[in-house]
Amino acid sequence: IHLATENEQYLSELSDQAGCFKETQIVEFIFLLSEKWHLDQSARYQAVELLERFMIKQVEQICKSSRENVKSREQGQGSSWSSLKDQIYNTFVLRLVSCIQLASKLSLHYNIVNSDTALKFLQSLKYAYTKQELLESELAVLETLHFQVNVSTPLAYVELLLEVLGHNGCLLPAKPLHQMCIQLLDFSYLTRDTIYDTLLKIAIENSTPSKLQVAKFLTVKEDFMLLAVGIISTSVFILNPRHWKQVVEHLNCITGVTSQSILEFSYAVLKHIVGSTTP
Repeated sequence: IHLATENEQYLSELSDQAGCFKETQIVEFIFLLSEKWHLDQSARYQAVELLERFMIKQVEQICKSSRENVKSREQGQGSSWSSLKDQIYNTFVLRLVSCIQLASKLSLHYNIVNSDTALKFLQSLKYAYTKQELLESELAVLETLHFQVNVSTPLAYVELLLEVLGHNGCLLPAKPLHQMCIQLLDFSYLTRDTIYDTLLKIAIENSTPSKLQVAKFLTVKEDFMLLAVGIISTSVFILNPRHWKQVVEHLNCITGVTSQSILEFSYAVLKHIVGSTTP
């Protein structure tokens, strides 16, 4: 109930720019760096969510500042839009590393990414940051997000729903199912746009959605509960198709997500796994 409420609250306050910083290259960068630093599964998803939320707030703040300084710029003062963009570009990798550092501390894992490790990596990319700048970057992320950094990730939704399914008597192999869910969650993060593009076209029964339909679909793309039930459903279908219908019914009862929505999500994921256009 807590996760469902949190999910609804997040969707109700959704920024129009949500998802802009979950591009494949960014997610892949975070995943590979988290793997290099031996972080647990939850840390990398949390790092993606922290970076996404931080960058959106930073861009919104810069845009607001830019609008407020219009008069100053007209008088030859203030920052130009190009210099404001440079601020974002020039610090992006530093902010990304800071988000991974924060996620490593939040995951309660024994392997926290310390300043020395982070600095060594940044130096390998020819960045000349100091330890002080690294600490200030972490603080900038924390302050921009008002220290609300312990956000739930889709993995938390998946794991809790698996617990509930087990408690409700769904006799499924827990370990292989959990592993499959993580693999599919990784896949869905890395191919996010293509999966949701397919899902949108299924939902509207049209291969050319309008701008309004794309905009309205944003809440679907950011719905962690839908993502979690879709990932579990697809994993069960791959591992044990005989139990699939029962699991979908259970997920529908637990979350209120319709069986049709779960089926459509599973189809969209499977289509891109298999790479086939046939039903």
